[in-house]
Amino acid sequence: MTEYLFRKHIMNKIILASASPRRRELLSQIGLDFEIRPSQAEEVTKTKEPSGMVQELSALKAADIWGQLTEEEKKQVMIIGADTVVACDGEIMGKPHSREEAFEMLTRIQGRTHQVYTGVTLIWQTDTDTSQKQLSFHEETKVSVFPMSEQEIKVYIETGEPMDKAGAYGIQGSFAAFIEGIKGDYNNVVGLPIGRLYQKMKESKNR
Repeated sequence: MTEYLFRKHIMNKIILASASPRRRELLSQIGLDFEIRPSQAEEVTKTKEPSGMVQELSALKAADIWGQLTEEEKKQVMIIGADTVVACDGEIMGKPHSREEAFEMLTRIQGRTHQVYTGVTLIWQTDTDTSQKQLSFHEETKVSVFPMSEQEIKVYIETGEPMDKAGAYGIQGSFAAFIEGIKGDYNNVVGLPIGRLYQKMKESKNR
Protein backbone atom coordinates (compact mmCIF):
# COMPACT_ATOMS: atom_id res chain seq x y z
CA MET A 1 0.00 0.00 0.00
CA THR A 2 2.74 2.48 0.98
CA GLU A 3 4.78 1.68 -2.12
CA TYR A 4 1.71 2.44 -4.25
CA LEU A 5 1.29 5.80 -2.51
CA PHE A 6 4.85 6.79 -3.24
CA ARG A 7 4.63 5.73 -6.88
CA LYS A 8 1.46 7.79 -7.23
CA HIS A 9 2.56 10.93 -5.41
CA ILE A 10 6.36 11.03 -5.52
CA MET A 11 7.96 10.01 -8.78
CA ASN A 12 11.48 11.35 -8.18
CA LYS A 13 14.46 9.27 -7.18
CA ILE A 14 15.20 10.21 -3.56
CA ILE A 15 18.58 10.89 -1.96
CA LEU A 16 18.99 11.28 1.79
CA ALA A 17 21.84 13.71 2.52
CA SER A 18 22.50 12.12 5.92
CA ALA A 19 24.27 9.10 7.36
CA SER A 20 21.92 8.93 10.37
CA PRO A 21 20.75 5.35 10.94
CA ARG A 22 17.63 6.68 12.69
CA ARG A 23 16.58 8.73 9.65
CA ARG A 24 17.29 5.78 7.40
CA GLU A 25 15.05 3.56 9.54
CA LEU A 26 12.22 6.10 9.52
CA LEU A 27 12.27 6.46 5.73
CA SER A 28 12.38 2.68 5.34
CA GLN A 29 9.52 2.31 7.83
CA ILE A 30 7.10 4.01 5.45
CA GLY A 31 8.29 2.00 2.47
CA LEU A 32 10.38 4.68 0.79
CA ASP A 33 13.10 3.61 -1.64
CA PHE A 34 16.09 5.94 -1.39
CA GLU A 35 19.84 6.33 -1.73
CA ILE A 36 22.16 7.62 0.99
CA ARG A 37 24.77 10.30 0.21
CA PRO A 38 25.93 11.97 3.43
CA SER A 39 26.70 15.66 3.11
CA GLN A 40 30.18 16.89 4.02
CA ALA A 41 29.16 20.55 4.01
CA GLU A 42 30.69 22.78 6.67
CA GLU A 43 27.99 23.38 9.28
CA VAL A 44 28.20 27.15 9.62
CA THR A 45 25.00 29.12 10.15
CA LYS A 46 24.03 32.78 10.42
CA THR A 47 21.62 32.19 13.30
CA LYS A 48 21.95 30.54 16.70
CA GLU A 49 18.19 30.37 17.22
CA PRO A 50 17.36 26.61 17.30
CA SER A 51 14.50 26.45 14.79
CA GLY A 52 16.27 28.74 12.34
CA MET A 53 19.57 26.91 12.74
CA VAL A 54 18.21 23.43 11.94
CA GLN A 55 16.38 24.76 8.91
CA GLU A 56 19.51 26.51 7.67
CA LEU A 57 21.69 23.45 8.24
CA SER A 58 19.22 21.15 6.50
CA ALA A 59 19.32 23.48 3.48
CA LEU A 60 23.14 23.50 3.49
CA LYS A 61 23.26 19.70 3.49
CA ALA A 62 20.67 19.33 0.74
CA ALA A 63 22.36 21.98 -1.41
CA ASP A 64 25.75 20.28 -0.95
CA ILE A 65 24.47 17.03 -2.49
CA TRP A 66 22.41 18.83 -5.15
CA GLY A 67 25.56 20.61 -6.29
CA GLN A 68 27.28 17.27 -6.86
CA LEU A 69 24.66 16.06 -9.35
CA THR A 70 24.84 16.32 -13.12
CA GLU A 71 22.16 18.31 -14.94
CA GLU A 72 20.64 15.04 -16.13
CA GLU A 73 20.50 13.60 -12.61
CA LYS A 74 18.79 16.73 -11.31
CA LYS A 75 15.81 16.05 -13.58
CA GLN A 76 15.01 12.84 -11.72
CA VAL A 77 16.06 13.47 -8.12
CA MET A 78 14.67 14.86 -4.88
CA ILE A 79 17.20 15.59 -2.13
CA ILE A 80 16.26 15.38 1.56
CA GLY A 81 18.49 17.29 3.95
CA ALA A 82 17.86 17.19 7.71
CA ASP A 83 19.36 18.39 10.97
CA THR A 84 18.26 17.85 14.58
CA VAL A 85 19.20 19.72 17.76
CA VAL A 86 18.16 19.60 21.39
CA ALA A 87 17.64 22.92 23.18
CA CYS A 88 17.29 23.68 26.87
CA ASP A 89 16.63 27.23 28.06
CA GLY A 90 17.17 28.36 24.48
CA GLU A 91 20.71 26.95 24.41
CA ILE A 92 21.54 24.34 21.80
CA MET A 93 22.94 21.01 22.96
CA GLY A 94 24.72 19.04 20.27
CA LYS A 95 26.35 15.62 20.43
CA PRO A 96 28.62 15.20 23.48
CA HIS A 97 32.35 15.01 22.81
CA SER A 98 33.10 13.18 26.05
CA ARG A 99 31.41 11.26 28.84
CA GLU A 100 31.87 14.29 31.07
CA GLU A 101 29.99 16.45 28.58
CA ALA A 102 27.26 13.82 28.29
CA PHE A 103 26.93 13.85 32.08
CA GLU A 104 26.54 17.64 32.08
CA MET A 105 23.86 17.51 29.38
CA LEU A 106 21.85 14.78 31.06
CA THR A 107 22.12 16.50 34.43
CA ARG A 108 20.72 19.62 32.82
CA ILE A 109 17.67 18.02 31.19
CA GLN A 110 16.72 15.58 33.96
CA GLY A 111 13.57 16.52 35.83
CA ARG A 112 12.73 19.17 33.24
CA THR A 113 11.14 19.83 29.85
CA HIS A 114 13.32 20.67 26.85
CA GLN A 115 12.76 21.06 23.12
CA VAL A 116 13.87 19.04 20.10
CA TYR A 117 13.98 20.74 16.70
CA THR A 118 14.44 19.08 13.32
CA GLY A 119 14.87 21.09 10.16
CA VAL A 120 14.14 19.49 6.78
CA THR A 121 14.86 20.75 3.27
CA LEU A 122 13.71 19.26 -0.04
CA ILE A 123 15.39 20.24 -3.31
CA TRP A 124 14.12 19.08 -6.71
CA GLN A 125 13.10 20.22 -10.16
CA THR A 126 10.19 19.24 -12.37
CA ASP A 127 10.04 17.83 -15.90
CA THR A 128 8.47 21.04 -17.20
CA ASP A 129 10.58 23.55 -15.26
CA THR A 130 14.32 23.01 -14.89
CA SER A 131 14.74 25.72 -12.26
CA GLN A 132 15.64 24.49 -8.79
CA LYS A 133 12.75 24.14 -6.34
CA GLN A 134 13.32 24.23 -2.60
CA LEU A 135 11.06 23.71 0.40
CA SER A 136 12.26 24.01 4.00
CA PHE A 137 10.46 23.59 7.32
CA HIS A 138 11.11 22.70 10.93
CA GLU A 139 9.29 20.70 13.58
CA GLU A 140 9.42 21.23 17.35
CA THR A 141 8.67 18.60 20.02
CA LYS A 142 8.70 19.20 23.77
CA VAL A 143 10.18 16.37 25.84
CA SER A 144 9.77 16.01 29.61
CA VAL A 145 12.30 13.88 31.51
CA PHE A 146 11.77 12.30 34.92
CA PRO A 147 14.27 13.21 37.67
CA MET A 148 17.41 11.07 37.44
CA SER A 149 19.99 10.31 40.11
CA GLU A 150 23.72 10.73 39.42
CA GLN A 151 24.05 6.95 39.45
CA GLU A 152 21.29 6.52 36.86
CA ILE A 153 22.96 9.07 34.61
CA LYS A 154 26.35 7.35 34.95
CA VAL A 155 24.89 3.92 34.23
CA TYR A 156 23.13 5.26 31.14
CA ILE A 157 26.35 6.84 29.86
CA GLU A 158 28.12 3.50 30.32
CA THR A 159 25.79 1.99 27.68
CA GLY A 160 27.50 4.22 25.10
CA GLU A 161 24.11 5.24 23.75
CA PRO A 162 24.44 8.99 24.44
CA MET A 163 27.67 9.57 22.54
CA ASP A 164 26.34 9.97 18.98
CA LYS A 165 23.07 11.73 19.80
CA ALA A 166 22.11 15.36 20.21
CA GLY A 167 21.36 16.09 23.85
CA ALA A 168 23.16 12.89 24.89
CA TYR A 169 20.15 10.58 24.73
CA GLY A 170 18.13 8.43 22.35
CA ILE A 171 14.40 8.39 23.01
CA GLN A 172 14.06 5.12 21.09
CA GLY A 173 16.68 3.38 23.27
CA SER A 174 17.02 2.59 26.96
CA PHE A 175 16.52 6.26 27.83
CA ALA A 176 12.81 5.57 27.28
CA ALA A 177 12.76 4.60 30.98
CA PHE A 178 13.20 8.28 31.86
CA ILE A 179 10.75 9.88 29.43
CA GLU A 180 7.84 11.38 31.35
CA GLY A 181 6.03 12.55 28.24
CA ILE A 182 6.25 14.40 24.95
CA LYS A 183 4.19 17.07 23.26
CA GLY A 184 4.43 16.82 19.50
CA ASP A 185 5.83 14.33 17.01
CA TYR A 186 7.74 11.41 18.58
CA ASN A 187 9.53 10.66 15.30
CA ASN A 188 10.82 14.22 15.26
CA VAL A 189 12.80 13.40 18.42
CA VAL A 190 14.16 10.26 16.77
CA GLY A 191 15.45 12.42 13.91
CA LEU A 192 12.82 13.05 11.24
CA PRO A 193 9.16 14.21 11.34
CA ILE A 194 8.29 11.53 8.83
CA GLY A 195 4.54 12.20 8.58
CA ARG A 196 4.95 15.90 7.85
CA LEU A 197 7.83 15.11 5.48
CA TYR A 198 5.61 12.81 3.42
CA GLN A 199 2.93 15.50 3.18
CA LYS A 200 5.51 18.05 2.02
CA MET A 201 6.83 15.60 -0.59
CA LYS A 202 3.31 15.25 -1.98
CA GLU A 203 2.93 19.02 -1.93
CA SER A 204 6.11 19.41 -3.97
CA LYS A 205 4.40 17.85 -6.99
CA ASN A 206 2.16 20.89 -7.29
CA ARG A 207 4.87 23.55 -7.01
